[in-house]
Amino acid sequence: MTDLEKYYNKFNEEKRLNSRHGQVEFITSMKYIHDYLEEMEEPKILDVGAGTGRYSVALAEEGYDVTAVELVKYNLGILKKKGSTVKAYQGNAMKLSRFPDNSFDLTLVFGPMYHLYTLEDKAKALSEAKRVTRTGGVILVAYCMNEYSVLTFGFKENNIKESIKNNRLSEDFHVLSEEKDLYDYVRIEDIDLVNSMVGQLERIKLITPDGPANYMRPILNAMDEETFRLFLQYHFSTCERQDILGASAHTLDILRVIK
Repeated sequence: MTDLEKYYNKFNEEKRLNSRHGQVEFITSMKYIHDYLEEMEEPKILDVGAGTGRYSVALAEEGYDVTAVELVKYNLGILKKKGSTVKAYQGNAMKLSRFPDNSFDLTLVFGPMYHLYTLEDKAKALSEAKRVTRTGGVILVAYCMNEYSVLTFGFKENNIKESIKNNRLSEDFHVLSEEKDLYDYVRIEDIDLVNSMVGQLERIKLITPDGPANYMRPILNAMDEETFRLFLQYHFSTCERQDILGASAHTLDILRVIK
């Protein structure tokens, strides 16, 4: 069993996305997913790195044709037990060989980029997503952002001096992740580089699905429902602002395939 599998055997992804900060991420991501599904006639959806099926099952329950791929057997088992119409397989984001070219209209890559540690591996995963997505189709790719890690783990949790001492940060404070860390963190220029390595992709939008929510977990949890709805309104009005993207916990790169 890999370290990643051991981690997800214990980590409760369902609980995270049902928390207040997780709800912000989920509601926002679904909002944008629906924006592009509305353009499509009888779309076929692929969810790569589907986890326990939070997105794929929700979309299947809306009547969409959804296929899911998940690396971790434990997560896949939870997904399958939900009894949805999702066609679920174990697989690796960098090798989607079971699917022919141009098989899907919309492809989600919401987990894999968190756990791939080189730009080359990220490009392999994105290339596979592009290959199986039809020309004119849409790919949504999620990333964990560098500054969130530095500000929270580094400064807020007081690990910054140790991280520098152990060469875990570059001179310009870019996190230097290793496989044992489980997560990798990027900046917008890294995302741009991955896209350029793959080619034949056109960015539609680059957004943050969670904005400041992860910094505000206790505050969000203490909000009454009306205040939380106002926070969501604020977030929807600012989640496309390029001046706040880099400091959010996640970004969502929305790409159109132009091959």
